[in-house]
Amino acid sequence: AGRAGRAAAMEAALLRAIDAAGDGGGVDSQAFAAAGGYAHGDVLGLVRSLVAAEMVAATDVEIVTWGLTAEGQEFVEKGSAEARVHAAVPADGIELAKLKAELGKLADVGLAKAMQAKWLQMQKGEVPMVLRKTDEIVDTAREQLRAVAGGAEHDKKTMDLLKKRKLIAVTKSRKFVAKKGPAFALERVKFATDLTAEMLQSGAWKDAKFKAYNLDTLGAAPDSGAFHPLMKVRAEFRQIFLEMGFAEMPTNNFVESSFWNFDALFQPQQHPARDAHDTFFLNAPEKATSFPEEYLERVRKVHESGGYGSFGYNYYWKRSEAEKNLLRTHTTAVSSRMLYKLAQEGFRPQKYFSIDRVFRNEAVDRTHLAEFHQVEGVVCDRNLSLGHLMGQIRSFFERIGMPSVRFKP
Repeated sequence: AGRAGRAAAMEAALLRAIDAAGDGGGVDSQAFAAAGGYAHGDVLGLVRSLVAAEMVAATDVEIVTWGLTAEGQEFVEKGSAEARVHAAVPADGIELAKLKAELGKLADVGLAKAMQAKWLQMQKGEVPMVLRKTDEIVDTAREQLRAVAGGAEHDKKTMDLLKKRKLIAVTKSRKFVAKKGPAFALERVKFATDLTAEMLQSGAWKDAKFKAYNLDTLGAAPDSGAFHPLMKVRAEFRQIFLEMGFAEMPTNNFVESSFWNFDALFQPQQHPARDAHDTFFLNAPEKATSFPEEYLERVRKVHESGGYGSFGYNYYWKRSEAEKNLLRTHTTAVSSRMLYKLAQEGFRPQKYFSIDRVFRNEAVDRTHLAEFHQVEGVVCDRNLSLGHLMGQIRSFFERIGMPSVRFKP
């Protein structure tokens, strides 16, 4: 009640001040707040409210003032850096190293300014000395700052110099000059917001003033979904790959044959990762039937007897194992398909990437799920080296904000 009462009293006082100013005059919100002991922010809010009710018309005025920074205030209290350095130099001089040890950072700033003002001088030699050139000085910077603190403003050159030394800073604020509006009155009229049954029965609606409807106002924004954190990271990584010149591989086939998931990547059929306790195999459809036969035959030969510089695994490769359908254990199965497709179309340098779900037959607990996302990139070209790989990895991690990448052999 006390706050509401103070707000009502402030409103009444402001309306009386505007009325006293007449049709051609106006009330400065800053001066009104100072005279009445009100917070200027509260007065600004009141003026905006009265403008919305068309009781007051207001002109927005920007106020630019200069104020002291923390360092500038210190100069006013203790003296400028150059004056304090001058005071620290005795009549017979002082070693430069000793002066810096005593004053620290202040010596670097103040010594240069004091020498520029011809208060001090340097004596070179085996032990550099700082000597006085005069005993009487006028701390001009301190006096200039005192004047600024008191509301004065110097010529542009002086103000620019103080600003450059970070001793003063511009402060911007706003005020209103309030005048009578089209619906001005000494007391705010309360508008009815709803037409009630009581008003209809009593006839009060005939004399009531209703608040105008703003049909252009936007309604409240409905609650809507948001990106999952995992999807946000995925979108960020995808954009980085695209910026690095990679093309996205199609990864919409969660079900894959063992041939593309394992055999085409030359993982032997007796490898433990191909066991049911690590991989989800499908019951229906249990097997894949469509393969590029020529390529499948070449893969079989490499598994059994080697080729292309390999000795192979020297075992009997079974087509029935390659036909088994599964939930892909890595997106590299997609990479093997894309590399085969690239070879069929005619080899050309290419950069591919994918980010999508893969599946492992894991025991589910608070840190493990049976599915996770894999980020993968592949670069195809001739004469590539380990240095190229390291460069791609470094570039990727720099773009996600991790510039300090180390490689261990």
